[in-house]
Amino acid sequence: MAQITNVTSEALQAKIRQLLPSQQGFGEDLQASNVIFPVIDLTETASGSSLRLDLQTALTLNSITSFNINQTTATLVNTTGFYRVYGACTWFNNASDNPEADFSLTDGTTTKQIWQMTVAIPSSNASTNAFLYDFIVYLNAGESLTGTTDSASTGYCRLAGNTRQIADISGNLINPAGYTSE
Repeated sequence: MAQITNVTSEALQAKIRQLLPSQQGFGEDLQASNVIFPVIDLTETASGSSLRLDLQTALTLNSITSFNINQTTATLVNTTGFYRVYGACTWFNNASDNPEADFSLTDGTTTKQIWQMTVAIPSSNASTNAFLYDFIVYLNAGESLTGTTDSASTGYCRLAGNTRQIADISGNLINPAGYTSE
């Protein structure tokens, strides 16, 4: 005969409310039984993805697009979806120049700067440094991501890095190029 025992764990009840929002107002305690029941798997793997999120965003030879921007403006991405952008901004500053680098989103009419580095070093000091960046952008139809570095007379900034599409415009995750689930 099956024995039923009440389980009074607020952590388990909170998880049930989170995973099954329609059950939030049910008000009953969880119960355990010594009878075996089928289990419903509510993890990412069960929902159709065979990879954990951190593994799904892995970098591969054929899933990244590299860029190296030096004293120009370049369009990095102009296709809809979610993109991870990462790399380093390096700069050399000499004399009184203040070299700059930035990333911007544009639709051809409006441009919004989303990341900027301006180097301000006293004129008596020359300096070479680097700053890492890593962010995610979402592009709608007609929008693009650009990177710009200026061409100061004695100093410069360089943006070097990669982009990788991690999801399409609808939020469907894109696995690393070459990955096949079993």
